[in-house]
Amino acid sequence: MRLSDVITLAFRALSRNLLRTSLTVLGLIIGVAAVITMLALGNGAKASVQASIASLGTNTLMISSGSVNRGGVRSGAFGSDSLSVEDAEALRQQASALIAVAPLTQNGAQIVFANRNWYTSITGTNPDFLITRNWTLDQGRFFTELEVRTSAKVCVLGSSVAQTLFPDQAAVGQTIRIGAVPCQVIGTLRSKGESGFGQNQDDIVAVPYTTAMKRMFNLTSLRTILASARDEDSVSLAQNQINGILSRRHRTAQGVEPDFTIRSQAEFAESAAQSSAVFTALLAGIASVSLLVGGIGIMNIMLVSVTERIKEIGIRLAVGAKKRDIRRQFLVESVVMSVVGGGVGVLLALGAAQLATRFSELPLLVEPSSVVLAFGFSAAVGIFFGYYPAVKASRLDPIEALRSD
Repeated sequence: MRLSDVITLAFRALSRNLLRTSLTVLGLIIGVAAVITMLALGNGAKASVQASIASLGTNTLMISSGSVNRGGVRSGAFGSDSLSVEDAEALRQQASALIAVAPLTQNGAQIVFANRNWYTSITGTNPDFLITRNWTLDQGRFFTELEVRTSAKVCVLGSSVAQTLFPDQAAVGQTIRIGAVPCQVIGTLRSKGESGFGQNQDDIVAVPYTTAMKRMFNLTSLRTILASARDEDSVSLAQNQINGILSRRHRTAQGVEPDFTIRSQAEFAESAAQSSAVFTALLAGIASVSLLVGGIGIMNIMLVSVTERIKEIGIRLAVGAKKRDIRRQFLVESVVMSVVGGGVGVLLALGAAQLATRFSELPLLVEPSSVVLAFGFSAAVGIFFGYYPAVKASRLDPIEALRSD
């Protein structure tokens, strides 16, 4: 018997009990749609995190103060006051692989304009901040090196802060109060949105680091130094130069853990990729359970079908049909249900991804490999769970089958 005839017979047999067939296929539709959607959610989250990390600057290096041991008690990261403004200046002057070095201080403060106020992050830095963070201005200008040296009372607002304090007027040229210090707004930053870790990057006010340290928060050390290598090929060299310069300045002995840490964007990206891979695999594993349940439903229905069609099977065997024909017919019926369910599930997942992208902020990214994987797994489920009922049907004794009621 030709394969086309077998497929025609399969559709005819399945259409006899259309409701039962539809309910069986529904399990596979839900399973395939769930697998593709969960993979899309994981891939979207991964892409979002990687884009957020890339927005910090592709060649960015972050130098942070390390831990400190006092009386046998060891602090965590940022526990020491090891980084200084002089360290940042030394890196700028001595590290040839760097094109920008931005010292950072970060503190929270209440800012006020007229009858509006907002609690936000105050970042003390220098003009290289825009380079190291791969950021651009929306309006106005950034503060200059002269304004840094003179601890000028100037600031640049993130877009969220600007919209909160100045919803219906221009921010540039206005004077706000940061804590007890009045500062003139000289510029606003272009919006960057949320980071991959859920932090609003636009909820920020940048001021000269000297202003933050001397006038606002009475600081004597830096929390972080951001640096940008000349290009991606220079990142490793830049790390070595930074480590050498700071080790000499801090008199770090051979074999002793330094009181600072250096991390590149590549390390952040690799760590995020590993976390996203685990997250995606977990989601796909949970969703694939519904596919297995759908496969069990197919086996159940096919076994019922074999029982209902014993006399039909006996007649076919009696008139010359071979066992492989019977086996192939029931196997094709199983595969037809799984393929139809898989196809509809794929369409449903693609539609759901389009709707989620358009009407919500869920990061869904459907990759072709996800579709192929889910559809292929669906077909495999149909073959695996349909094989036993097909074999059982082919092994029926024709005489006993004809005797059945």
